[in-house]
Amino acid sequence: AYRSDDSRGYHVLSQRMRYRRRELRCRHNIGGFTPSLLAIYESLIPSEEEKAKQRHLLQSLEKLVIKEWPNARLYLYGSCANSFGVSNSDIDICLAIDENDINKSEVLLKLADVLQSDNLQNVQALTRARVPIVKLMDPLTGLSCDICINNILAVVNTKLLRDYAKIDVRLRQLAFIVKHWAKKRGVNDTYQGTLSSYAYVLMCIHFLQLRSPAILPCLQVRLVPSMLSQLLGFSVSGSDVDDDDDIEAGIGYGNHGGLIEDLLCMLPTYGEEEMEVTYVVKVDDLECAFFDQVEKLRDFGAENRENIAELLWAFFSYWAYHHDYANDVISVRTGGIISKQSKDWTRRVGNDRHLICIEDPFEVTHDLGRVVDKYTIKILREEFERAAEIMQYDPNPCVKLFEPYVRVPRAGMIGE
Repeated sequence: AYRSDDSRGYHVLSQRMRYRRRELRCRHNIGGFTPSLLAIYESLIPSEEEKAKQRHLLQSLEKLVIKEWPNARLYLYGSCANSFGVSNSDIDICLAIDENDINKSEVLLKLADVLQSDNLQNVQALTRARVPIVKLMDPLTGLSCDICINNILAVVNTKLLRDYAKIDVRLRQLAFIVKHWAKKRGVNDTYQGTLSSYAYVLMCIHFLQLRSPAILPCLQVRLVPSMLSQLLGFSVSGSDVDDDDDIEAGIGYGNHGGLIEDLLCMLPTYGEEEMEVTYVVKVDDLECAFFDQVEKLRDFGAENRENIAELLWAFFSYWAYHHDYANDVISVRTGGIISKQSKDWTRRVGNDRHLICIEDPFEVTHDLGRVVDKYTIKILREEFERAAEIMQYDPNPCVKLFEPYVRVPRAGMIGE
């Protein structure tokens, strides 16, 4: 665990220094690092050959599954399907069976038998795992695969992220580079009290929603808060845009409420009509709804000319110096910041701590940062500050930023 590493988390900036660093202007030559960063991004993208292997394995598995469950469907989900998976990733598959009261353990054991009979290797049914799965390896493609049952929410979540990725290429560029940095610096492991790859992707989406002008819209609200902010000239939080009555009454907008109705006429492309919900899936008692006609939003971020080097600088600067860890929750669902108090995330409950709060877009009671503890929050913040410092001052940030972290054992621990 990180606690055995005596050298990390002891150099987080004071609040006074954070305030001072907020005044920093981006270095004038930041754009010169864009080619190197894009080269790193390109090196991480899965090849077309790898994607073809994934599709081939999915089709092969579907043929086997349909013989046993004729109405079942297989869906890729997670990083292999949401546009944020790096090369040589394992794949995750959801077996969707539209039957009431199925026994997942029985289905998994039966599935394992079916797969073993078709010469797939290392087939294991893990029925007691937190998310029960069948693991396997396909000798033809060399891919390892985990199959779960009826995890439909994960499939919907995958679609939401994939749709965001289609709007502006800078999201994938930023997310791939941030994930690569997190892996090199050892801060992407929930079992060690840091953040998941999924959490980092949400952080990147949210960050681009808040740029000015905005690079990404919010697909889960009818009006895009960042568009409102840009056109009205004052800050609008997505959490204020709750329903039609609020919009017409101008609730949450102080003295500016009267402008809202006029604003609807000013948004021919991204206005109320365009941002209607176009995709709805009910998962158990949870309604997942958002605008998915993202081909209409391809030029959404065109007014913002920031390149990947500027965005990476600003991303690390935000998490190092600007984010209010004590009070704020980042919310892709609303396209804004909401308060910890409004979600009752102000204190520890069991093993869930809320020291860095990242709201899940659909499971809104789920904080992706709940695994971060009082030790690892300091490590995360220290790493954000290191990254911000490198992006601002280092002569060759594209090398220094990604230097692997090597743990330094505490004195007296070597050889114990």
